[in-house]
Amino acid sequence: MASSEVFRQDAYAQSCEATVLSVNERGGIVLDRTVFYPTGGGQPGDSGLLKLAGGGEIKIVTAVKGDTAGEIVHVPEEGGSVPGVGDAVVAQIDWERRHRHMRIHTCLHLLSAVLSYPVTGGQIGDGKGRLDFDIPEGGLDKEQITEQLNALVEADLPVTAEWISDEDLAAQPDLVKTMSVKPPTGAGRVRLINIDGRDLQPCGGTHVARTGEIGRVIVRKIEKKGRQNRRVSIAFAA
Repeated sequence: MASSEVFRQDAYAQSCEATVLSVNERGGIVLDRTVFYPTGGGQPGDSGLLKLAGGGEIKIVTAVKGDTAGEIVHVPEEGGSVPGVGDAVVAQIDWERRHRHMRIHTCLHLLSAVLSYPVTGGQIGDGKGRLDFDIPEGGLDKEQITEQLNALVEADLPVTAEWISDEDLAAQPDLVKTMSVKPPTGAGRVRLINIDGRDLQPCGGTHVARTGEIGRVIVRKIEKKGRQNRRVSIAFAA
């Protein structure tokens, strides 16, 4: 059964009330609604707590997508207790960790705007991230890219979401920058993330509301990965 994705409507929601729908054979917990983002699109799943009505709590180490479409499984700490089906809980994420993911994720969108090449891969970490680009020739300059990124951060550009139909997306393939990860279609519409017209692309992850919230960043290193791939790694400056 699908879980209502509170994080999709409000990336800043830190907790929500929920009801346990099921507990699978591995102890994974499915709720009717959740603020936990599940691992996907290069972004790690959220960690946090499920607070029980009786006063106890269950530590959640990550969230993943379930076997059923739209199902989100909350993975408890090994050896921990699990709630019963029908139990009322409060789902609460580790907000500081999530917010760092949101900042890095949004900055990677800016990186793809600064370097307008096809993206062959990417990963979001806690305070750092990277994108791989299909670039025939090298010559990328760390200091120059860092300067361009921070200029976009300091411009404090608005980050907004809009929706496009599957058909319209198919008619505009240039919107899809990632070569290895395709946007989720089949539900009739796909969410686009728009950074003040500087970057527009399909994305299901969580982002900050304005680029100024990212803070200063640096390009840590640029690596050659194969004949054409270049990996550009970023991190918070402090």
